[in-house]
Amino acid sequence: MTTSLLAEEAVASTHSISEEKNKYYTASQLQLVWWRFRRNRMALLGGATLGMFFIIVLFAEIIAPYSGTKLDVKYILGPPQMVKFWDDNGFSVRPFVHGVKSKRDPITLQMISSVDKSKRLYVQFFVEGEKYKYFGVRNIHLFGLEKGMIHLFGTDKQSRDLFSRTMLATRTSLILGIGGVLIAFVVGLIMGGMSGFFGGWVDFSIQRLIEFVRSIPDIPLFMGLAAALPQEWPPEKVYFAITLMLGFLGWTTLARRIRGKLLSLRDEDYVVAAKLVGASNSRIIGRHMLPSFTSYIIVDLVVSFPYIILAETALSFVGLGLRPPVISWGVLLQGGQSIQAIESAPWLFIPVAFVAVAVMAFVFLGDGLRDAADPYSS
Repeated sequence: MTTSLLAEEAVASTHSISEEKNKYYTASQLQLVWWRFRRNRMALLGGATLGMFFIIVLFAEIIAPYSGTKLDVKYILGPPQMVKFWDDNGFSVRPFVHGVKSKRDPITLQMISSVDKSKRLYVQFFVEGEKYKYFGVRNIHLFGLEKGMIHLFGTDKQSRDLFSRTMLATRTSLILGIGGVLIAFVVGLIMGGMSGFFGGWVDFSIQRLIEFVRSIPDIPLFMGLAAALPQEWPPEKVYFAITLMLGFLGWTTLARRIRGKLLSLRDEDYVVAAKLVGASNSRIIGRHMLPSFTSYIIVDLVVSFPYIILAETALSFVGLGLRPPVISWGVLLQGGQSIQAIESAPWLFIPVAFVAVAVMAFVFLGDGLRDAADPYSS
């Protein structure tokens, strides 16, 4: 009896193993990539973090309680207000923040803001606030106060809400990064594809161009191009110009990787067969060669995002990139360039955390995609 049970268990175990093998060998490339990717917890964390960032990009006006220019003259350069459920007066079911009070310094005559712990201001959700219209939604903000203003990240020297400005800056910086990466992707795809497929003088010319672009120091080049932008340009033109500039200078790495792949594939049997049946060069490249390493191209795109974001942040931080009234991470960090800000208003550096988290999320996601792109490796 025992022997028969063991035999049945062995048969069942063998059957389950064979089913798993059959499932593995019959899976599509996309399924294999996903199965391997989901085993990387850091990559999943990076993807989830970026998902939250893109929710901010889509719904920044709703998440931000105020516009980026609204002033609270009663709370100038004020510290972050902590949302609480209890204080010295006891527990509260409703979340609240303490009120604020201002007084003038008798020596410097500057207004000094401080917390008034005797006053509770209750937080409300989905409240009607400043006017806007976005995807059919009008004037609704995720949270706010019935009376007064709430500043989760504090305020800057002009008494503007730093939380609202950070949400709007997140949208600006990430959209600029997406635009720059897409431009670099298109240019790199075209230049790398031509270089790897045609070879000869075309390959020689494109590679010399790549070497010339890569040999120019980044910082002087960015400074020269940014300084060439006319000062009278409106913010929209400057935004578009910075996006083009970052895109057209970031295509060289992708172009070389695509060139290397195409050089190894152009003599494959299916490519030769496509040539023999009269397929055009663009069809051979676009329909037969590039899809064979699409996963690697996607990985390269994800890895390129941090460099574009950091470049824009650095340029705007030193005053050579985006300019106010445009709000980006780099523009926000301009307010923390003084020693006074470091000493008395460290909350002005909160956008640094957003930059660091976004860059690390892209790095983790890119590493996970790079490993998952080759699901047959060990």
